Formats: sequence, C-alpha cells, structure tokens
Amino acid sequence: MEQQKVIISQHLALSVSQALADCSYDCLFVLVDETTERLCLPVLATIFSESGTNYATITIGAGDQHKTLDTLTHVWSELQRMGATRHSLMINLGGGMVTDLGGFAASTFKRGIHYINIPTTLLSMVDASVGGKTGINFGGLKNEIGVFNNADSVILDTTFLKTLDQPNLLSGYAEMLKHALISNEKMWAEHLRFDLTHLAQMVADSVAVKQHIVTEDPTERGLRKALNLGHTAGHAFESLALERHPILHGYAVAYGLIVELYLSCVKTGFPTDKMHQTVQFIKEQYGKMTITCNDYPRLLQFMHHDKKNEGSAINFTLLAGIGELRINQTATEEEIMEALDFYRES
Repeated sequence: MEQQKVIISQHLALSVSQALADCSYDCLFVLVDETTERLCLPVLATIFSESGTNYATITIGAGDQHKTLDTLTHVWSELQRMGATRHSLMINLGGGMVTDLGGFAASTFKRGIHYINIPTTLLSMVDASVGGKTGINFGGLKNEIGVFNNADSVILDTTFLKTLDQPNLLSGYAEMLKHALISNEKMWAEHLRFDLTHLAQMVADSVAVKQHIVTEDPTERGLRKALNLGHTAGHAFESLALERHPILHGYAVAYGLIVELYLSCVKTGFPTDKMHQTVQFIKEQYGKMTITCNDYPRLLQFMHHDKKNEGSAINFTLLAGIGELRINQTATEEEIMEALDFYRES
C-alpha cells in the first residue's frame, strides 16, 4: 500500500480543488453527521458554490452509537437512490465515526468507489482519517467489521478545530500523546505540557509518526501494532462505557494508557518515573472512569475479543522506554487485574 496523500491545508478551497482535480468522477457525494452538517458543511458548500461544483449530501446521526450496520445500510441506500456508480466520489466530512464508516461504505459500495477524508476533529485528524482503517462497531464490539483501504487523499485543516469543545480536543490529544510515547522523549515531554499554541505543527508531527508506521506496515503485521498502545485496555473501557454512559474514544485510550504503562513497568522495564509523570498528566486532564472489581470480568471479556489476540492470550503493545516498542506482549488475567487495581487506585 502506497503512502497516503495527506494535504496539510493552509487554504481549504485550494486544497479541496487540488484533491478533486486528482480524482476522475461522475458524481460527488458528501457524507456528514448531524453535527458537521450544521457546523462544517456550510464551509464546504461555499467552496463548491464558488467553484460551480455539484454535490449531494448524505446525513447520518452523530456519535459512536451510530457507527452501526443500520447506518452503513442507510449510506449504501442513499448512494444507490441518488445514482452513484463505480466512478463516483465521496467526501467524508466529520470526525472518526464519519471517516471510519464513510470509508467502509465507499470501499464496499459497488466493490469500491473513491473517497476523500476531511477530518473535522482533532481525533480524526491524528488517528481515524489516516492509515486506511475503515469499519463499524458490531455485536457490542468496537470496529469489529471493516477493511483496510486508503482514502485518495486526506485534507487536514485545523480551522475546523474552532468548532470543538475541550473534551473533544482532549479526546484527540490522547492519540497525540500515544504517538509521542512511541516516538521519542522530546515529543513526549512536549505533550505533557498541553500547550496548544502550535497545534497545527503538533498535528503535522503526530500525523507524520502515524504515516511512517502505516507506510511500513499497512495491514498491521508488525510495526503498525505500535499504534495499539493503550488500545487493548482502552477499547475494553470504551465498550463497557457503551453499555452505560458512552465516553469519547480518546478518554478511553487515556485510561488504557494508564493500564498498559503499568504493565510496561512490570513486564518490559518501562521507567516508573516516566509512567507516574504520564499517569499524573492523564489524571489531571481526563479524570477517571469509575469502575469496581465487579467490572473486571466484563473488561477481561472485552479484551479477549480484541482483534490483536492470537489464540486465548490477550495481546498488548508495551514499551521498554519512550520510543522502545515491545509488540505482541501477553499478560495473564491476574496481571491485568493488578493493572486495573493500579488504575483504580492511582
């Protein structure tokens, strides 16, 4: 899989024009959710109006609870109803739910049509919209069904971030912190300050980390597993929350980082001082999802369903130090429960 084309936009109209010029298409569709239809689509609509570009809009519900087969079916049905062909193009304008589901819809409609991602949240800019992972939740499990298929291009324009509240900024920032942890100490230290003065450059640096990894390992056979740091436990937290009160993906990843950095200290020698520094930052910014010992069996059940597992063992990406990856690490249920104890008590 070739390196995905990522456009760090300084002028959205020019970037969109460039991306469209690189594609040959007969019909253009724009997928939005109810939030981005209100806050972001008017920006794109103005660009299309000024350039005389015709398009049709498909709207879905906002939030991860809509990342379902029913929503996917609705997108397919709308494409079919409005006459989409194998030569059509879809723009996914939204956060990670929109880019994940929209990418999957485009990848499977008529065996695949071209698509462009324009992420509008920090999380989707640094994580969901880059790397070719598409999919939906299924059977109560995160991203259970999907395919690897790169967008034709990804347009990153941080002006959309002005529409975000603090929780959604923090949600994306958790993935940036993860990228820093798997990169180098300088980047890690910078991200413990939560200084957004140079956010555009930080986004570009974070995307560069992910791009390098997914270009080397597009289908997650080895190196790409580095991006799973915090996600085995994080997806379990997120799935448990979906049964109660849903939390933002980045918050779940932040909580998962606490669990997996503890396991890193115990199993692969990650420095305890750096673990405590990172945990303290997460506590201050993200608070905590309340769990009890009674939740451990359900959390373990979710971890056993994780796609990274081989056989009955629960698979983790751990660290021996900042940027020192240890992929395909396993932990016993007893070790995981000990890490969950640390999470509750930290």
